[in-house]
Amino acid sequence: MMKILLLGKNGQIGWELHRSLMPLGNIIALDRKQCDLSCPEKIPDVVRAIQPEVIVNAAAYTAVDKAEVEEELATTINGVSACILAEEARKTNALFIHYSTDYVFDGRKSEPYTENDIPGPINAYGRSKLVGEKSIMKSGCDYLIFRTTWVYATRGNNFLKTVLRLSREREELSVVADQYGAPTWARNIADVTSHVIAAAQRDRRAGEFESNIYHLSASGKTTWRGFSSAIIERARLHGTAGSIITQRVLPITTEDYPLPAPRPKNSQLDSCSLMLHYGLTMPVWFEAMNLCIEELLESR
Repeated sequence: MMKILLLGKNGQIGWELHRSLMPLGNIIALDRKQCDLSCPEKIPDVVRAIQPEVIVNAAAYTAVDKAEVEEELATTINGVSACILAEEARKTNALFIHYSTDYVFDGRKSEPYTENDIPGPINAYGRSKLVGEKSIMKSGCDYLIFRTTWVYATRGNNFLKTVLRLSREREELSVVADQYGAPTWARNIADVTSHVIAAAQRDRRAGEFESNIYHLSASGKTTWRGFSSAIIERARLHGTAGSIITQRVLPITTEDYPLPAPRPKNSQLDSCSLMLHYGLTMPVWFEAMNLCIEELLESR
């Protein structure tokens, strides 16, 4: 039975991973209190006490705007601690799974980013995640890094849940319409991760494994405004139209909605490499979104 150490069990991806990884073996799932990545000096003792065969790091500093004034802390969590986890994985011959972000790119490219594109982050959060990527690659461990984008879930704070709340409070929403990406359900990320871990462990036993960075994103593309409109439309179809008062979703530009951290205009990630290598298919973004909304609204 495979022993898997899961960090960040209460996050959007971590919560879904706890479910998706269960068929693979014994899951030791830790939260921030049990393994705080802001205290990297404590990480080795945690890993050595568990002796996992796989380490899945779903913990991260994700406060994008706050990172502009807390870049050192963001880099400690997303960079330094990721490096220490990778080094511990190397020492125990564990497979290391780590999540990164589309924010390692500057967003100036017109087409979806591939793994061969050169990173160039434009905010502190993206820089901190890139430090983590580079450190892991230099560690010498067996690793897989998944870059994700526009993640949402049924729990935690995220764009989908915010729009559902605002749709019951405001007749009109103004949403950015010049940033492009593919909203990606945390559950799909977790399910793909579970499948890939099982395959990767078979490859490792056969001596055929290759460490790599892969893009992991839903198919298709939209804007934040398009995502908002789709969320509201689906909620209405679910039968909650009586509680939704939003009538218009107006387009605005990135410049109309300034934030402390600059956002890439293009967050599209090309997931073909991962899908082809492991024989998988990611759903179109709105199909997964529909299922997530159904689950979220039915649980109320």
